[in-house]
Amino acid sequence: MSHYTVTDDPQRGRYEARTGDGTLAGFADYQRAGGTLTLPHTVVEPEFEGKGVGSRLARHAFDTARREGLRVDPACSFMAGWAERHPEVQDLVRSA
Repeated sequence: MSHYTVTDDPQRGRYEARTGDGTLAGFADYQRAGGTLTLPHTVVEPEFEGKGVGSRLARHAFDTARREGLRVDPACSFMAGWAERHPEVQDLVRSA
């Protein structure tokens, strides 16, 4: 698997995954309100699909939520599916 760095771009309200040369591989939009981190949309560029970019973005988002004491609303189908496959983050998922 290639190395991806995930950073926060608060002006755009998204986490970005970039390759070592700075190429944008994907991003996850977010909104913060009332103690909840909502994840409404995730995009992985076609040439990076199936290479762990989405999972890297999800891990970063959930780790950030845990560190900051936030609940997570995985509104995006990718994030919801990822959370379902990772029981270690279930305590962060906001109940409907």
